[in-house]
Amino acid sequence: MEADTPLRILHCFRSPVGGIFRHVRDLAEEHAKAGHQVGILCDSTTGGAYEDALFESIMPNLALGLTRLPMRRSLGFSDITTAVKTFREIKNLQPDVLHGHGAKGGAFVRLVGSRLRVSQSRVARFYSPHGGSLHYDEKTLRGQAYFAIERFLERRTDRLIFVSDYERRTYEKKVGRPRVDWRLIHNGLRAPEFEPVANAAGAVDFLYIGMMRDLKGPDVFIEAIRRAEQLTGKPLRGVMVGDGADKARYQARLDMLGMADRVTMRDAMPARDAFALARTVVVPSRAESMPYIVLEAVAAGKPVISTQVGGIPEILGADFAGFVPRGDTEALAGAMAKDITDPGWLAAAMPEMEAFRDRFSAQTMAGRMIEVYQECQIGTVGDGKAKAASSLS
Repeated sequence: MEADTPLRILHCFRSPVGGIFRHVRDLAEEHAKAGHQVGILCDSTTGGAYEDALFESIMPNLALGLTRLPMRRSLGFSDITTAVKTFREIKNLQPDVLHGHGAKGGAFVRLVGSRLRVSQSRVARFYSPHGGSLHYDEKTLRGQAYFAIERFLERRTDRLIFVSDYERRTYEKKVGRPRVDWRLIHNGLRAPEFEPVANAAGAVDFLYIGMMRDLKGPDVFIEAIRRAEQLTGKPLRGVMVGDGADKARYQARLDMLGMADRVTMRDAMPARDAFALARTVVVPSRAESMPYIVLEAVAAGKPVISTQVGGIPEILGADFAGFVPRGDTEALAGAMAKDITDPGWLAAAMPEMEAFRDRFSAQTMAGRMIEVYQECQIGTVGDGKAKAASSLS
């Protein structure tokens, strides 16, 4: 296959919510513009009206269509049925490239792709962890089981694609040094996302936006804003935007603390719409890989307070003044209180925009991804160590 031949690319992932879905949408848009045919296969049981609208918006970019099948978060017997259905769907689509995102998507892609290879298919198998199973503790039995599965599937992988160097280091620590070729390709943003977002009339002090689950820290956000009120001696206002199974629990906590009139809950919405609702974005995550919400906030010109986890230091810089330890309510409250008493301190600490734009563009991300896809298609798989080292240059 020639290097400039259009590819048939199928992305597989479990949940169409959050950063993975955003990552795939951006790749689909850019690759469709470049003349490639793209499709998506994902879970049918998660997501809501907001995600349905996102699917509708990207359908013009999906020449290979949208396929949705039930995929559970944890391992179970239902995975066997889903794997069989996945094989049939993928075989019918005849992709050149299978790209699995997250643990479940990565498992299906590599198992199905390997089965197709037995039938003389030249499909290339790619895997991006995006955190996924890497969030587990290697000291637990569950973690050890997942990492053993990752190691087993590695030999059925043509390329590992990491979205942050943190993710690569974590993979090496928990799963082992990759025995196949890998690349580091940072997430990127579309050109319109680099336009500043002004505060709306009545904008509140702080915004939490993301999945409503403890891993992302909405519980810490609630406790920290309450403590920041005590530190500043005045009521503070916040808004929490997002969906998830634990949303009702966080609302109940706000009600119990008597804060529901000052910290409101909103359903998931486009990030730039949410940014207008508050002065400062707070990212209290306990674990991340390369979160889009931090990229989007910086590009929109919003000050950020964040935990120093995952690939976030690759976005904000290792010495960013707005970092707080994960799960540390007191430290987050202190940073929020400082933001109230000295509003300019975070703005001065944010990354320089021109360099940021050059490094984190969707066009750059998609171009590098196609280069890697094409390498496998034209059979230029060389020494993994040498190519891995060059990917950081």
